[in-house]
Amino acid sequence: MTERVEAITARLTTSLEPTALQVRDQSHLHAGHAGAKDGRGHFAVDIVSSAFEGASRIERHRMIYESLGTLMDTDIHALSIRARTPSEDSN
Repeated sequence: MTERVEAITARLTTSLEPTALQVRDQSHLHAGHAGAKDGRGHFAVDIVSSAFEGASRIERHRMIYESLGTLMDTDIHALSIRARTPSEDSN
């Protein structure tokens, strides 16, 4: 696991207490992409948390961005998000 994946995982775990979380570094898929030139990476987050109960898709994404804080400015160029509640995950 890379340092960036560990940092993303730690922040999301601390703030959202997920029952399931997978963070994947997809930066290698974007090599040569104009957005990759600044050194920040492309990541995919698949997260299940009861913190999302009653929240819209946009609210869930905002919660994740807020949890990641400065990593969005220093380490993350692009973020793909799949955010579900435990009841949505069991369907």
